[in-house]
Amino acid sequence: MKTVAIVDYGMGNLRSVSQAVQHVAKGLPWRVVVTSDAKQVREADRIVLPGQGAMPDCMRELRDSGLQDAVLQAAGAQARDGKPLFGVCVGMQMLLDRSEEGETQGLALIAGDVRRFQLDGQIQPDGSRYKVPHMGWNTVHQVVHDGRPHPLWAGIADGAAFYFVHSFYAQPSEGRNTAGRTEYGVTFASAIARDTIFATQFHPEKSAAAGLVLYRNFLDWRP
Repeated sequence: MKTVAIVDYGMGNLRSVSQAVQHVAKGLPWRVVVTSDAKQVREADRIVLPGQGAMPDCMRELRDSGLQDAVLQAAGAQARDGKPLFGVCVGMQMLLDRSEEGETQGLALIAGDVRRFQLDGQIQPDGSRYKVPHMGWNTVHQVVHDGRPHPLWAGIADGAAFYFVHSFYAQPSEGRNTAGRTEYGVTFASAIARDTIFATQFHPEKSAAAGLVLYRNFLDWRP
């Protein structure tokens, strides 16, 4: 039996994430655990790093809980040597170098920054003003690298809708690390990836069937 560890450092949407992963793991040789135990995180076969709220708080709690080093170790000194890791929402932003939110340093597993939406005065196609946070359903356009989209998009239509709640967005330094793009006043990276890491700004666990397919693909992924 292999283990998926959902990292509990006090800031993630743990119940809905764990329920979604447990749902797609039914009938498969996977054990899903929500854990604040660093040893369990290091020894797991796959890692899910959720996050919600402010990134400075998330990074502080991850560090103070003693789980930051365990996540970095599980991800590998070089991502290509690590175990598969799925970041969700602020858990995605934490993978980058730094954030404008409190000038916070991230885990630096994927090069790039987290930017604040600057949408004052901009008008949406329907005539309404853009609001921050960006909240609700929006489409994700899969980015093709080496002739194909990322393997975790298997069975998901390009342009499928997912559920977002965020005021900041990821800006990877290298285009090859963008796996999905979304439009909301600006074009931003709604999914990022590198080697054994995949992460989404949206919440798969709140995104109906397409989100469940994404989590199932994560369990099946052989990076």
